[in-house]
Amino acid sequence: MVRAVPDTHGEILAAAARQFTVTGYRGTSLQDIAREVGCSKATVLYHFANKEALLAELMAPAIEVLRSLDDQLTGLTGAAAQEVAAQGFVDLAVRFRQEIAVLRGEFPELLCQPAFAHIQEISDRLRDALAGHSDRPGARIAALVLLAGISEACGEFADITDDELRLALLTLVRRAVEPVDALPPQQPTTEDKDS
Repeated sequence: MVRAVPDTHGEILAAAARQFTVTGYRGTSLQDIAREVGCSKATVLYHFANKEALLAELMAPAIEVLRSLDDQLTGLTGAAAQEVAAQGFVDLAVRFRQEIAVLRGEFPELLCQPAFAHIQEISDRLRDALAGHSDRPGARIAALVLLAGISEACGEFADITDDELRLALLTLVRRAVEPVDALPPQQPTTEDKDS
């Protein structure tokens, strides 16, 4: 039975989050969301201009925390940057597990939307901080793999409590990322010696 008006604006957001998690952002229509809420598509459009606006509002709290983390990282280098990046991103990922699950597999495409255009730049700075702003390929690769893996783990392991997941992820990060301050200077490569 279809109700004339949903109980709350939040009910539409919650239904969208569930639908996006199950069928993906691209695979979900406004009609799917309306059907789950028990209202018309017009009612959904009364609350949200389009599907992009729905996703933007759903992701807004996580994006605000990401921006705050980006601000905290400003001016930090070496091991200090690595620790703040690790702690901050793990906390963000665990706290916003459902939102991350929504983005699984669709993150690159979603970054093309205007509401998310700045996220790539923040993500790049976060990766650089986790690498301790090192130019070593190993540090940069490890940082990228860890960020992607943390996001994937948070979306995958819904059966693990937040505290257990946070501890496991931080332990993994601290094992995988050697503090840049402890690394000896990078030796010149063969190419560097030839030039």
